[in-house]
Amino acid sequence: MTNAQPALDTSPPVSDEVRQTTCYMCACRCGINVHLKDGEVAYIEGNRDHPVNQGVLCAKGSSGIMQHKSPARLKTPMKRVGPRGSGKFEEISWDEALEMAASWITPLRETDPTKFAFFTGRDQSQSFTSYWAQAVGTPNYAAHGGFCSVNMAAGGIYTMGGAFWEFGQPDWDRTELFVLFGVAEDHDSNPIKMGLGKLKKRGAKVIGVNPIRSGYNAVADEWFGVTPGTDGLLILSLVHCLMKAGKIDLNYLAQFTNAPCLVINNPGGEDHGLLLRDVNGKEVVVDRNSGALTAFDQKGVRPNLTATHDGHKTVFHHMVERYLSDDHAPANVADRVGISAERIEALAAQLAHAAFDKAFTLDQPWTDFRGEEHTSMQGRPVSFHAMRGISAHSNGFQTCRALHLLQIILGSVEAPGGFRFKPPYPKPATAHPKPHANAQPGQPLDGPHLGFVHGPDDLLVTEDGTAKRIDKAFSWDNPMSAHGLMHMVISNAYAGDPYKIDTLMLYMANMAWNSSMNTSKVMEMLTDKGEDGEYVIPRIIYSDAYSSEMVAYADLILPDTTYLERHDCISLLDRPICEADAAADAIRWPVVEPDRNVRGFQSVLIDLGARMGLPGFVNEDGSAKYQDYADYIVNHERKPSIGPLAGWRGKEADCSGRGVPNPDQMQTYIDNGGFWEIEVPEPAKFFKPWNATYQDWAVALGLYDTPQPYLFTLWSEPMRKFQLAAEGHGNVQPPDHLRERIGDILDPLPIWYAPFEERGIEDDYPVHALTQRPMAMYHSWGSQNAWLRQIHGRNPMYVPTKIWEANDFADGDWARVTSPHGSITVPVAHMAALNDNTIWTWNAIGKRKGAWALSPGAPEATKGFLLNHIIHELLPPKGDGHRWANSDPVTGQAAWFDLRVRVEKVDAPAEAAPEFPPLVSPVGQGKEEWTP
Repeated sequence: MTNAQPALDTSPPVSDEVRQTTCYMCACRCGINVHLKDGEVAYIEGNRDHPVNQGVLCAKGSSGIMQHKSPARLKTPMKRVGPRGSGKFEEISWDEALEMAASWITPLRETDPTKFAFFTGRDQSQSFTSYWAQAVGTPNYAAHGGFCSVNMAAGGIYTMGGAFWEFGQPDWDRTELFVLFGVAEDHDSNPIKMGLGKLKKRGAKVIGVNPIRSGYNAVADEWFGVTPGTDGLLILSLVHCLMKAGKIDLNYLAQFTNAPCLVINNPGGEDHGLLLRDVNGKEVVVDRNSGALTAFDQKGVRPNLTATHDGHKTVFHHMVERYLSDDHAPANVADRVGISAERIEALAAQLAHAAFDKAFTLDQPWTDFRGEEHTSMQGRPVSFHAMRGISAHSNGFQTCRALHLLQIILGSVEAPGGFRFKPPYPKPATAHPKPHANAQPGQPLDGPHLGFVHGPDDLLVTEDGTAKRIDKAFSWDNPMSAHGLMHMVISNAYAGDPYKIDTLMLYMANMAWNSSMNTSKVMEMLTDKGEDGEYVIPRIIYSDAYSSEMVAYADLILPDTTYLERHDCISLLDRPICEADAAADAIRWPVVEPDRNVRGFQSVLIDLGARMGLPGFVNEDGSAKYQDYADYIVNHERKPSIGPLAGWRGKEADCSGRGVPNPDQMQTYIDNGGFWEIEVPEPAKFFKPWNATYQDWAVALGLYDTPQPYLFTLWSEPMRKFQLAAEGHGNVQPPDHLRERIGDILDPLPIWYAPFEERGIEDDYPVHALTQRPMAMYHSWGSQNAWLRQIHGRNPMYVPTKIWEANDFADGDWARVTSPHGSITVPVAHMAALNDNTIWTWNAIGKRKGAWALSPGAPEATKGFLLNHIIHELLPPKGDGHRWANSDPVTGQAAWFDLRVRVEKVDAPAEAAPEFPPLVSPVGQGKEEWTP
């Protein structure tokens, strides 16, 4: 006799409807299926058809439901009625809020647009927000790249027309050796995890170079625990080893880079160190066959890497002279980088083995930009990926250039098995706009705010050398600052350097907490008043979806929606979702409607632009040109037939890239799962910068107006032009106190120099201190998420064995960590897989009491902390009266990772220090303490 088993439904339906959109829990922009039940979000899973994640979804993406339902969500527009920081607000209507904003901004536009500054955080609509700011006419606009990873982006674009992350990816299917430099787990997480899975399955090797062995570095086959800030020194030592062994791709260097171009030898002359050019302005090379000078792009030319002409040497000559110097020998850099000479040499040998011993060819004919036909494609199966770990130093720009130099001399960029660009890249710096700052009352700005300068004449400075922008971007302080310097806005505005502003508008930028250095002082700057009794920064407008720390310091709150309640455009004009084999873009759309009185910020700007009568936002009769952001996405044309979305354009919805607006475009995207994709033609998939088929395809798609073939820039003429100015040449001259720095650092070949902050303080502050973001968090958003908090509810300071034992630490102990700018008291934890002289913690876990609707005893507010409290936006004073930014002197990248500290054991306090008074949140806070 058998017992009857109950019938169980092991897979009950979780929803009655599924809507597909794009995730916003990090910057990957994965496709998601949002399951709805009775009109409410019930479950989120990955979209298997989406090109980015192919159904894979991480903890962040799955937890989006908790982000959408967060009790920290703002509910309605508000105006401040108490002192700044008091949290005293009055709820107002959208009409009142928008009229108030317009009444503040419009008079500034009509009289002095420089008095208005608009900076956005990690939004993904910068093409639109910059367009709006340009219509206002202010020169003071940028997004968050300046304190994130501008060194990586700018270093790559100036060197090879693209970089890592959104610009390109490894050839996951063919690479045999994959090397990560300075990569934490928060960026590009699903694509990298999927790629690592492919590599592990094929038996390819993974190497991690990072002071910290966590995440991707933890699954690497080898780990190099480099000393922070010395990545560039390590990389140039690898270049030394490869050049000394002859393991470089000479044909690649000769054909596709400016290595064979001649450098003018005219000491003391205004052209000394520039590239020799013909009467048409083209770089010239010596043809190996004829010995004649010829333009680099002529059919049949065979550039000679080692030629000389009338005393002029090739770039390659200069490379050999520099990098074969014993200064770069492994034995001479090992102690500084914290890696033995033997391991450096072994790493170089592994790179050479993968690139040359495992080389292969693809039987794919192609035609290059010179018109020469090739029967196959040479593969070099070694690839790299890097991010903020090497970028966020004061030597980060040159370090990023050094890494690109390394992969270029191996011949692996855009080769099968190597690093591959994603459309719309490659795009050389010369194909990008230059920055503009000619602000005129009542007029739009004279061009895009951000771009790429090519010499002193492009700087945004007045005749006396004063910066035209409030953040000093594109000035002599940081001439090649392609993304602006968001982290300097409040400090500069407070100091009136270069001038005062009236109204600051911020979007998704938590500048009163984790998005600022020197946090406590920034909060003082936001609340300080002048002798006239008015706030030093008179008006602050802030938009966010959540009750972050910044909310308390705003005068006007414009509440944003969650990402499931809004329209967004992940555009080819901005930060698209392309893969190396395909161009793609995507949308977000309101899969549910808000249950609060909130609006998508982009639609708010559309409304505000119409109220202010901004050009591009009103018709000739003064009526609003667009109903909302969705209307803008479909109908806006940046230039004829080019709009925010590339798919299903034209009256018949049969055009890709170029085509008149299609009124049904948005619905077509929704019906297609929220994305559009078009494959790169087979002959065009590799060697894109020089591949005629790719160039023609890119023009047809609207990525370029004309073909843009170019040489990789190993020798940077823009940087040499700045050096020439420092030497006294040209009409635009740097201030005297910056001449030496410009001459030393803006070297046309990649160099390494010690980070600024550590100079002269190594004895008093012997330890490096870092932060990195965890895989389960994205900036500050995730640590108010009920599910993700169970993974990271607090953040100890991780301490290596050497420092742990020297301080006699034990589990549960606390330490005082002191920098030249202040100290914090924090819990410590032992971590053996860590550079011996480095401590670190997770970023943005710590929260201020009262923010994010967290309960009073939340561990994020009592045991969590920020390193930001002891990182200053300025370097220690030099006694010369100048304010020296704690930034890279080339781009202005915030030097978060230059921090030096000392560590000492202390008695355990009740809570982490420093402590700040609790904020009064407009959405309240939790009632019960939660313990993970």
